[in-house]
Amino acid sequence: MEASQRADRKDREALAADGTAILWFRRDLRTHDLPALARAAEFDSILPCFVFDDRLISKGRFPSPRRVEFMLGCLAELRSHLRELGADLFIRRGDPAEVLPALASEADARVVHWTDDVSPWARGRDRAVRSALEAEGIAVEIHPGSYIVDDPGAIRSGKGSPYTVYSPFAKAWQKVERRDLCEPPDALVSVGGLEPGEMPTLTELGLEPVVGETSFEPGETAARDAARDYLNGGLSSYSDVRNLPSGGSSRLSPYMRWGCVSPLELEQKLGIRPGNGPRVFRSELAWREFYAAVIENFPNVVREEFQERYRGTLDWQSDDDLLEAWKQGRTGYPLVDAGMRELLADGWMHNRVRMVVASFLTKDLHIDWREGEKWFMERLIDGDMASNNGGWQWVTSVGTDPAPYFQRMFNPMTQHERFDPESVYVKRWLPELAEVPGKKVFRPWLMSDQEQEESGCRIGEDYPAPVVDHAEERRFAVERYRSAAGG
Repeated sequence: MEASQRADRKDREALAADGTAILWFRRDLRTHDLPALARAAEFDSILPCFVFDDRLISKGRFPSPRRVEFMLGCLAELRSHLRELGADLFIRRGDPAEVLPALASEADARVVHWTDDVSPWARGRDRAVRSALEAEGIAVEIHPGSYIVDDPGAIRSGKGSPYTVYSPFAKAWQKVERRDLCEPPDALVSVGGLEPGEMPTLTELGLEPVVGETSFEPGETAARDAARDYLNGGLSSYSDVRNLPSGGSSRLSPYMRWGCVSPLELEQKLGIRPGNGPRVFRSELAWREFYAAVIENFPNVVREEFQERYRGTLDWQSDDDLLEAWKQGRTGYPLVDAGMRELLADGWMHNRVRMVVASFLTKDLHIDWREGEKWFMERLIDGDMASNNGGWQWVTSVGTDPAPYFQRMFNPMTQHERFDPESVYVKRWLPELAEVPGKKVFRPWLMSDQEQEESGCRIGEDYPAPVVDHAEERRFAVERYRSAAGG
């Protein structure tokens, strides 16, 4: 976090809590444990707002109707909660550097509060907003709340440098002092005399309507219910089942992405539960904080490989047909296809399967990881710049983790056998394989003509033949990486 932002927290007591405060919501769509809300609620009146910025929503690098649809649901519920507390959610559209000073002038507000963010784009936007507000004599207070620690990027090694490997980062992260949880306000006093504005539709935002519904219910209530149910249920066995695509995940990532649940509150509730599950789950929360620290300290990773030796040295293949087969779940490899069809249908994918499909794109099809990063960001309701970028670079072996590339070449058949041995997950998303006998579902192209006829799954007709040979492409990938790394 920038020094000026850290100073905000030390000096903000000097700003008396009188007059009107604006609370600018972004990706912190909740009322529980939100420091920005707790502080803004101390003022005489509050104006909570959300600004729809076309530069991000419809004209940015990764426009996503699915994710925006989920966000709209979260905003609708947030507005309902704020109204119950006596305020409202003011909806505006435009460049926040123009909208927020104008709104502050209308409301005669003296300060704007928001929750810190780490992506390069968000940092640039926030600097512009802050400059515009302060030019009008309006104070700014920036708060923690997106992560468990106040500022993951501020964690340093003994030499004073940012961490570039997860394990030592996680050890240091464990020792960082946590802030106290914030109670939600009992009531809010709303600013009067202004129209709150209407919630826009996807079409009004310039996005195509979404076909089908996700299984994730948006909003803070659903998030807190899901977190409670998981902490009291699946968490105890998390360390044993987390890699199983059918039922092994907490499925809380969309709610953390949109700030519908506090990651700090989640971590604190882990502390009172015994067993290995909570420990392993906390380590997964630490991965999210690690990738936030990486993107904060090394913003160039949003465009290029973290490892300099792989920048421009990997000869990526350009094949629109293969890329489209991957996107649509038509590669002929069941676990890969099941994951990609889950993504299309539900806007989400299990983390183990994300690794498998990413490895297949980059090391079987030899297509640039940035194509996969882009597709995930367009389709995932939990699409997060830091975590998505970090995950893709990790699998592609070009990111922060030092493991050699040949250890990250996932075999889609053996991954299927190991983590979905009964093919419950695969057959859910690939119903055309429902009657494929026994272990043949791991390699359906090996079925005899009679087996194909009896199962109603003719390879090349009902289900595609493999688009590539995994063993052959693995050998080719090893040579590509060896050459790119200089031997």
